[in-house]
Amino acid sequence: MTHRLPSIVVACFTIIIFLPQPSAAEFTKSTYVYKTVDGTKIEADVFRENDKKKRPVIVWIHGGALIVGSRTSIPGNLLELAKTEGYTLVSIDYRLAPEVKADAIKEDVVDAFRWIHKEGPKLFNADTQKIVVTGGSAGGYLTMLVGCSVSPRPTALVAYWGYGDVDGAWMTHPTDFYKYETPIVGKNEALSAVGGDVLTGTEGIIGRARGLYYRYLRQRGLWAKTVVGADPATEPETFKPFCPIQIIPDDYPPILMVHGKNDTDVPYEKSSLFAKELQRRGLPHELVTVPAAGHGLSGGDPELIQAAHQRALEFIREQMKTK
Repeated sequence: MTHRLPSIVVACFTIIIFLPQPSAAEFTKSTYVYKTVDGTKIEADVFRENDKKKRPVIVWIHGGALIVGSRTSIPGNLLELAKTEGYTLVSIDYRLAPEVKADAIKEDVVDAFRWIHKEGPKLFNADTQKIVVTGGSAGGYLTMLVGCSVSPRPTALVAYWGYGDVDGAWMTHPTDFYKYETPIVGKNEALSAVGGDVLTGTEGIIGRARGLYYRYLRQRGLWAKTVVGADPATEPETFKPFCPIQIIPDDYPPILMVHGKNDTDVPYEKSSLFAKELQRRGLPHELVTVPAAGHGLSGGDPELIQAAHQRALEFIREQMKTK
């Protein structure tokens, strides 16, 4: 049985990769540099009502296998929730692999929360007592990791098709789906998109090229070794700080997880195993299973997705009301 939060119903959420145009008179976007490393500026976009009222914060962490993606890819319905409920939404970038490794990515995300707590109340009237963190895929993974790594802990977490480990066979061995059901990517083609300047976001052609690099890694079981920078077979302890399921603290925030049962990119069991561990520890959580849905809930029943989507937003509303 899943350990259930008070008055919480099963839910799910569909990532919508478009950004509605906010009304300039009411809802504004500001961009800040939250960190600079060796000349590389790492930015966050902040969306909120153009007033001085102190507002709760939703933090969005984009996905993309830690290799591609950008803070600009915000779910439209999440942004709409912030507008209608009067929240502030903060979407963060972070340095991308393989030009940096997992330790640098984790450091960036933790530093983003330090910045929100320290500068947020002054820069954009953030109510840092109420922070809900959410992300999809690799962003869902980072959301899970935030619950273990950030102090003070966030109010709650919402992880969409995320994963609680980076050292499992799914990332250390060739993946059947990528190996047999997608075109094989050659080494030269894969490496042509990486190895240059450190990036904090990708879009367009470069994003697609780096997507091929990710596929190349999954076809050969090299993702974990490449992103972490160590061999999981000989250096397992190196991976522990990057595996949320191994480092769950006793004060882990309430979490809602969403996962499609037929996900061929991030196996469904990645969320179910995390839920089982939280259940064993007696920690509040929900696992939302969407039958016949793939990665990003693709192929799922539209009515189930829509109904579950509404519940996911309600979960955030409920958590924002907690003390």
